[in-house]
Amino acid sequence: MNHQHIHWLGHATFRIEDGGTQIYIDPWKLPPNCPKADVIFITHAHYDHFSKEDIAKIAKEGTAFFAPKDVAYQIKGTVIAVTPGENYNLGELKVKTIPAYNIGKQFHPKQNNWVGYVITLSTGQRIYHSGDTDFTPEMKTVVTDFALLPIGGTYTMTAKEAAEAANAFKPQAVIPMHWGDIVGVQKDADEFKGAFSGKTIIKSPER
Repeated sequence: MNHQHIHWLGHATFRIEDGGTQIYIDPWKLPPNCPKADVIFITHAHYDHFSKEDIAKIAKEGTAFFAPKDVAYQIKGTVIAVTPGENYNLGELKVKTIPAYNIGKQFHPKQNNWVGYVITLSTGQRIYHSGDTDFTPEMKTVVTDFALLPIGGTYTMTAKEAAEAANAFKPQAVIPMHWGDIVGVQKDADEFKGAFSGKTIIKSPER
């Protein structure tokens, strides 16, 4: 499972290369000199996921955005306002939105219609970025090669809950995220790795 094209920039921020196409998910605290974005995905409205300042660093003329409706109206340019449980196409990318919400806590209410994304690259490889979420019933239906899952607890799943989710929908590999910044530590990533029956790739943030 080649993952050199999946760059973890810390917290929930990823840069994915699909051939010559640069894809960002939830850009926040970006390192200097990042490549300009062809496509930017935003999962929800919280400042550590929707950062106008960071978007401004990588947006160029023609950058396309996928974002929930409460975020989409704040962005100028080519914006696809998404709702959970839908399919979208952009060039060679295929995108499916998965509901992202908390169960038993109030940080990410289901009625906000926030999302995770299953992004199918031009190669056919699928990458699921769950956004900030708990282990929801909808997650059991996800089909993906890579899953980028939060493990920090407090606002999202804990490592144990994320492993339970991953063991249910069985991605080929998981890259733990949402640790090492606001919440979560290396021990959480290690705990996830010990509890998930598939392949765990623990990355260091590229900063």
